[in-house]
Amino acid sequence: MTSQPVLLQAFLERVHRRDVSVAIVGLGYVGLPLAVVFAEAGLTVVGIDLDPRKVELLNAGESYIEDVPTSRLAPLVQAGLLRATTDVAVLAECDAVSICVPTPLRKTGDPDISYIVDATEQIARYLHRGMLVVLESTTYPGTTSEVILPRLSEHQDGLRVGTDFFLCFSPERVDPGRTDWTTRNTPKVMGGQTPACLEAGQALYGVAIETVVPVSSPAAAEMTKLLENTFRSVNIGLVNEVLLMCEKLGLDAWEVIEAAASKPFGFMKFTPGPGLGGHCIPIDPLYLSWKLRTLDYTARFIELASEINTGMPRYWVQKVQDALNEVGKALKGSKVLVIGIAYKKDVSDMRESPALDIIHLLQDKGASVTYHDPYVPDVDHDGITMTSVPNLHAALADADCAIIVTDHSTYDWPTIHATARVIVDTRRTLR
Repeated sequence: MTSQPVLLQAFLERVHRRDVSVAIVGLGYVGLPLAVVFAEAGLTVVGIDLDPRKVELLNAGESYIEDVPTSRLAPLVQAGLLRATTDVAVLAECDAVSICVPTPLRKTGDPDISYIVDATEQIARYLHRGMLVVLESTTYPGTTSEVILPRLSEHQDGLRVGTDFFLCFSPERVDPGRTDWTTRNTPKVMGGQTPACLEAGQALYGVAIETVVPVSSPAAAEMTKLLENTFRSVNIGLVNEVLLMCEKLGLDAWEVIEAAASKPFGFMKFTPGPGLGGHCIPIDPLYLSWKLRTLDYTARFIELASEINTGMPRYWVQKVQDALNEVGKALKGSKVLVIGIAYKKDVSDMRESPALDIIHLLQDKGASVTYHDPYVPDVDHDGITMTSVPNLHAALADADCAIIVTDHSTYDWPTIHATARVIVDTRRTLR
């Protein structure tokens, strides 16, 4: 019998017995929920993060992410199924490791996969026979095979992928704040470097996640994730441009969109807004666009959608300036209150929030800017250091103009509209 079926069979048997130790590298919006569902499935899980605060909170059974309540996390920690550390040496004792680290863009717009590379280098030091490595971080097609695999192989000379260790890509599909689709019940795409790798990945994730969708390769899985977010980016870009076109035509874009949405087939409703936010949609399509440029191809839909979406904060700031002009005020020197600065409603996530661009643009034009957000008491991000105003009603009465950026469900919209002197609504909160 060859070594491949022996190691694979041993791994599958241990998964079946729940006798598997899993490491999660990166305990953020993706890593922590994944760690929790593995632990709830009866696996022993250790989270690895460079942030000592996250490690301390997790080991105390306290959650720092809305999607994982402390009441759900604490019992797992108390039962010894979940713990956290900053010490990567624990990988030597783990049967599997999932990489859930950020993949931002550089200032030049090129992919920054340095976090993936750093995590891979650490894992490579402790890679051992029978180990499964799964990359979850969104990246361009080819990363798993062209970046991860060579580094794992060269650090552990003699270990062969699919025979001595297993390698997969399985893109995260986290949508912060959702309760209907969670880590457990959202189908999970899985691409293995070899058939044995895919079998190992499916077996492990199948313990904790209801549906695992196999594809032919890591690159196919990488492309799947980018297609999902490019679809959203392009369609959001389309309705944002519809907003601009309807303004030129003297039409109400939201009325047009609502009417189109009455069609029961062939149309999916997207709505205009202040711009794109979150880690995925503003960034992931540009990973694909960059990859295609290296192959002498221009991803025109992606680049056009990005141009439209990134221009929306400037459009809305112009709307603030126009609204103030109508009451005889200049934007320079006016008090502008930003209502909601998280990137989406009912979460505290600030990643790539268009509110930050709006604040910068308002400040650049000389406005005195404050904000209110019940989910974000303080901001120290992207050169902006501010504290949410304590009294929304008083702030509305004091401001020359309010701009609604994030439509949190807790806001009393009729009262906000009645109290504000001048209001610009990027979300059409009074439908």
